[in-house]
Amino acid sequence: MWERKIAGRLLLILGIVTATAGLAGCGKDTSDGRIEVELVSYKPEAVEAFEEIAERFNETHDDIHLTIDSPNEAMTILKTRFIREDYPDIVGIGGDINYSNFLDADLFMDISDLAEVEMVKQSYLDINKELEFIPREGIYALPYAANAAGILYNKAMFEEHGWEIPETWSEFIALCEEIEASGIQPLYLGYKDTWTCLAPWNALAVGLSDSDTCNQVNLGNTTFADSYRETAEKTRALLAYAEANPYAYGYNDACTAFARGQSAMYPIGSYAIPQIKSVNPDMDIDSFAFPANENKEDNILNSGIDLQFCVMKNCENKEAVYEVLRFLYEDETIQVYLDNQGGIACKNGDFAIPAELEGMREYIENDRMADYQDHHYPSEMSVDAMIQTFLLDGSEDCVDTFLERFDADWKRYNRDLIRKVQQYQQDREDAQ
Repeated sequence: MWERKIAGRLLLILGIVTATAGLAGCGKDTSDGRIEVELVSYKPEAVEAFEEIAERFNETHDDIHLTIDSPNEAMTILKTRFIREDYPDIVGIGGDINYSNFLDADLFMDISDLAEVEMVKQSYLDINKELEFIPREGIYALPYAANAAGILYNKAMFEEHGWEIPETWSEFIALCEEIEASGIQPLYLGYKDTWTCLAPWNALAVGLSDSDTCNQVNLGNTTFADSYRETAEKTRALLAYAEANPYAYGYNDACTAFARGQSAMYPIGSYAIPQIKSVNPDMDIDSFAFPANENKEDNILNSGIDLQFCVMKNCENKEAVYEVLRFLYEDETIQVYLDNQGGIACKNGDFAIPAELEGMREYIENDRMADYQDHHYPSEMSVDAMIQTFLLDGSEDCVDTFLERFDADWKRYNRDLIRKVQQYQQDREDAQ
């Protein structure tokens, strides 16, 4: 809780600072005359990949030196540095509410003139546009790597029993019944860690609600009670096929149980695969998009931008920074990152899809993807805990209670944003 409060205060101060002071120039010269470019990434788990990438860049560039830092608690460090006007040149962050806040504070440069922007899969450009509180002209991030969430399944177990991959919600429920009848547990959830409650929630929501639901709520065009009812009901329906008392087991427990064959399926994202493989390196895992609908064509893959690069505004050595971005977006460089971290390339091209995501290939190659809904939720709202509380509620009106609270809390924590968005919309209508 204290971290959320600190983050909120930092963002408040950040807004004041950026409104009253210009941004410092970037791309400073080193003692040997080279231009120093600093990139700060929020992914400490990728430090090995970034070290290799920086080394390759510096070996091939005599006029620019690249430093990549991936500190622990990177977002807190970045917010503190922004307040002090101690800006790096490039930041590597996820496509989430932090990106929205930084963009709203006018911290990032429009990189529309960077040719590599034309190489990005359209879904990820669309995702970033929907993360803008107020629509902006231009492009402010270069999407790099994405993850995907749906259902991971034990491929060997499925082949042994002849189970078929479901394409509709009815087929999915029928499969769970069939697996249960064979004496095997269909799902493992691990809801003790509240954030895990968001995994199936997000994967269902992308197929059952519009990708811009949160913005439509802000505009007053809909409510969560209307838009999220089916998502809430189907998230709750999963409990019938999961471990007894899933709130007693956390993320690590769920990964371990699935790795040991204690369930046939696990509704989680691709980010869990390394943890699962650490328990059972030889496990044959595949995946499929959550079949949330009765019409297969309505199903969407839940995929979000796990890493993207943003340039700080008013860089003095923009061309040096752009040269770094061009290098980062070379196929060989992207592959270095993917080989180390896994995931999906945000760049169009012939990149290998991890074997564990083979079942999602159709959605990835056809660009049928939408962002995690929780990337639009303010952290102070603690939606993950709200969902856990809802799932623990055994009352007959639990869905109504949950959705009413969702709408009420949304207005409470987004009061200023709602006013800002509606004023923007009113100004547009008045100008027509």
